[in-house]
Amino acid sequence: MNQLWIFGYASLMWRPGFSFVERRRARLTGYHRSLCIHSFEHRGTRERPGLVMGLDRGGACVGVAFRVAREDEDAAMAYLRARELITHVYKERRSRIVLSDGQAAEAVTYVVDRHHEQYAGRLSVDAAVERVCGAVGQAGPNEDYVLNTVAHLHELGIEDAWLEAVAARITQRLS
Repeated sequence: MNQLWIFGYASLMWRPGFSFVERRRARLTGYHRSLCIHSFEHRGTRERPGLVMGLDRGGACVGVAFRVAREDEDAAMAYLRARELITHVYKERRSRIVLSDGQAAEAVTYVVDRHHEQYAGRLSVDAAVERVCGAVGQAGPNEDYVLNTVAHLHELGIEDAWLEAVAARITQRLS
């Protein structure tokens, strides 16, 4: 009997928005967390795009896996598809993750479509900071999104040197 696991690596870690019965640290191999998607809705506009995270190919990503109760699976998936597939910059995948106790599981993941118009590619720290600072969308300031993600990574003991460098420069600019 397969259980539904959902892998979060950015805002899903701190604002899942669906019911779950278990939350555990997990590792996804083959993709890395990347501030690589232009946001025209949540954290920016078409006129002033912000940046949001995507799972981009290569490397590995430590994040959070949520186990969803069987009776909540349909609602969770409907919610996630409405949230993550607005512009189809993400592709829904089932990927192998390794949970904190070493157990392997299959999880729903949302990976970036590198051919989508919103794909920003690999950016330097300075380029990312320039795009994030001052961008505001329906979900609020882009800076808040980046800083919240880094704060939650720290709470979980997860290191992401590139993203931490972006956050540090954003914090300098805000002070």
